[in-house]
Amino acid sequence: MQVKSIQKNQPEVIKKKSKIKVAFFSDILVRDFDGANKTMFQLIDRIPESEYNYLFFCGMSSKNKMRHLIREIPTMTIPYNHTYKLALPHFRKAELITVLSMFQPDVIHIATPSSLGFFALNYAKKQGIPVLSIYHTHFISYIKYYLKNLPFLINFTEAVIARTYRKFYNKCDLTYIPTHQIAKELEAHGVSPQNFKLWQRGINTSLFSPDKRDRAFIKRLTHNDYPSILFASRLVWEKNLETLFAIYDRVQVLGLKVNFLVAGNGVAEEDARTRMKDAFFFGFLPHETLAKVYASSDIFLFTSVSESYGNVVIEAMASGCVPVIARGGGSQALVDDGITGFLCNPDEPDDYIEKIKKLLDNYPLRKKMQFEGLEFTSTLDWESLAKVYFNDIKYLAHYSESLQKVAAI
Repeated sequence: MQVKSIQKNQPEVIKKKSKIKVAFFSDILVRDFDGANKTMFQLIDRIPESEYNYLFFCGMSSKNKMRHLIREIPTMTIPYNHTYKLALPHFRKAELITVLSMFQPDVIHIATPSSLGFFALNYAKKQGIPVLSIYHTHFISYIKYYLKNLPFLINFTEAVIARTYRKFYNKCDLTYIPTHQIAKELEAHGVSPQNFKLWQRGINTSLFSPDKRDRAFIKRLTHNDYPSILFASRLVWEKNLETLFAIYDRVQVLGLKVNFLVAGNGVAEEDARTRMKDAFFFGFLPHETLAKVYASSDIFLFTSVSESYGNVVIEAMASGCVPVIARGGGSQALVDDGITGFLCNPDEPDDYIEKIKKLLDNYPLRKKMQFEGLEFTSTLDWESLAKVYFNDIKYLAHYSESLQKVAAI
């Protein structure tokens, strides 16, 4: 399988005289809502307005005003997760087609293979407009959590999602994939890697840094000097929370002198607070406070195998917090096992406990892993990633223009 590197295959692009117009489709467009939205806003905030004109179509939009035009679309709440909403474009189909026809996009960017995503894809294919997508969310990995009480439906539902992946991504002209591991999984589901391009995620190392360490901040909360184990994520079942709870229980039984810190909120927060009675819950944290919590913690525990990438793992490493995470999903590609952190068997609490104890008992090892993690994250730069993205948008726009000229001959 060949996955293009962001470092290579950067075509020479002839600049268009007028602004390149991009129609951007995302069910949710809310700053800091989740990892996907954090990624999207890293690009949105860097749009060179002298060269590009973006029009956004979304269901949920950010309360913070954007500089760009937004068309909001009716939504419905997802039954199993009330914090998420799906856009329903077919209620505004004629209006949306009119708006798109007036805008005349050169490129269409689609965030998700949802109803809105397929509406945009079908419009693009009919009009001969190239499509770029970023693989943000590993939906197929969610199924075993949300259908755990209906196990006979799991294989069927996974097959439906795999078919959806094929129908969507095989028609995209360029799909950004966060890790080689996710590329392999998508190919196993029948998605052609022909138009895959490896495009990872950046990190703000000024924000997420060991310099933000403040042990006094943690001590005011915990009233002790014990090492801190941090779990930072949305509190939803697809993060493999049952394993997190089992690890917490084992720590209590063993009597390990540690603090359990939990940052994040979500539909499972009440259950988490009930199951982890002596843990310290922060709820949702703004970036600056979260950066301080990362840097002030010793071990980053992450049990999820449903990540397409795992922004929180990178944020923890950049803050000097050593990761002990599940060997699964896209996150596992971010940790060099035994060098920058530890990978564990996803559903085996004792494996996590063994690695946690190793780090607690061996301070030089912890410091070495911390140093290696900082070296790795120092190479992840949003400016470079954004440059690649806008260069690819420009290339797709020029490619489309060239095809139209050929067709007109």
